[in-house]
Amino acid sequence: MIGVTTLDEFIIDRQDDFPFATGDLSRLLRDIGFASKIVNREVNMAGLVDLAGAIGSENIQGEEQQKLDVLADEVFIKALKNGGEVCGIASEENDDFIAFENEKSKQGKYVLAMDPLDGSSNIDVNVSIGTIFSIFKRKSEVGTLATMDDFLQPGTEQVAAGYVLYGSSSMLVYTTGNGVNGFTLDPSIGEFCLSHPNMKTSESGKIYSMNEGNYHLSPQGIQTYLDSCKKEEKTARYIGSLVADFHRNLIKGGVYLYPSTTKAPNGKLRLLYECSPLAFIAEQAGGSASDGFQRTMEIKPTELHQRCAYYVGSKNMVADIEVLLK
Repeated sequence: MIGVTTLDEFIIDRQDDFPFATGDLSRLLRDIGFASKIVNREVNMAGLVDLAGAIGSENIQGEEQQKLDVLADEVFIKALKNGGEVCGIASEENDDFIAFENEKSKQGKYVLAMDPLDGSSNIDVNVSIGTIFSIFKRKSEVGTLATMDDFLQPGTEQVAAGYVLYGSSSMLVYTTGNGVNGFTLDPSIGEFCLSHPNMKTSESGKIYSMNEGNYHLSPQGIQTYLDSCKKEEKTARYIGSLVADFHRNLIKGGVYLYPSTTKAPNGKLRLLYECSPLAFIAEQAGGSASDGFQRTMEIKPTELHQRCAYYVGSKNMVADIEVLLK
């Protein structure tokens, strides 16, 4: 293990990247790392302790909640409330944001938006799933309760964003606006270790990722793009877990598509919990993200669970999609 840099060491070394920080953001990122280790353990044990499957309820999106959805949500909320760096959390699994009422959290400088377990419908079939998070500086006065305005900020206001991939190996990838770095969990020591420093994606790629069952429900520009991908013999790869599809395309080069459709005219993915944080990472790695007409990072949300069309990945491929849609 000589020469290995752990997540905690890396965060401390990079603390000077934040001229306004007093260590709170560093502690918050370490709290996220700690919570993700707990979720990783539960994901790996799911089949043995009856944590797989649906819980019998739906979230605000009308999606059936899985047992691990609820567990992951609770783990992150508890860890971040105890840390005191955030004054509130908005989660895909909850109707409204949670404003922490304890005095320690009221002093928190940040709020966090998260999808605690992206791709959870794949749990039962042992496909990679993940956590996505986005961090903003609060707009409300420190010492008071968090407000809706703290969360309804465009992606350009993010101070950090990242995701955790629970797969054959578990990885935490994040950015604070100074590049993208990836850490792989070493189970022998229980630490995330730097494995992918300064991650970059290619300007163009050979992979496109979309549920092509929505082909005839999609705009003509998307149908044209998919047809061109086939003619150019590009490779179709679609896992159905956004984190997993995004991570593969980030490393290998490609584009992920989730267009607006006749069934979902506003798109399906959530701007705050999924699109904005991954757009921040994509741009920091040299890629791009768009709703087809506007840069994802510049879209200002008007509600917590706002949806949007989403195209993210290698910037030349995203640009090609925008031309066809416009």
